[in-house]
Amino acid sequence: QVQLVESGGGLVQAGGSLRLSCVASGGTFGRYAMGWLRQVPGKERELLGAISGRGGETYYTDSVKGRFTISRDNAKNTMYLQMNNLRPEDSAVYYCAASAWERLSVSRHGYDYWGQGTQVTVSS
Repeated sequence: QVQLVESGGGLVQAGGSLRLSCVASGGTFGRYAMGWLRQVPGKERELLGAISGRGGETYYTDSVKGRFTISRDNAKNTMYLQMNNLRPEDSAVYYCAASAWERLSVSRHGYDYWGQGTQVTVSS
């Protein structure tokens, strides 16, 4: 069983930056792909990006490409989401998720374990 804990959310002005962290426990961290997702009330959870188990492959959805960067440190069992040039429409609860597979999935349905989420609010 994999457990995930996000941190780093908060309130930031438009144009600012935040870095989210996700610490994993259970399993062998480098053996599973990870993803970042977000959700706003009334909408489905959206996959923002993902990274393979070894970190060699990444994926980003168009809305965050060029602004967000996913990375991982397998020695620290931690994944990161660096968010730059934030916009008010980026406000959401951000979740990290882990897959049972090393290869990343570009579908939000490809992840098996979820954190509790961290709120990000971007003011205009």
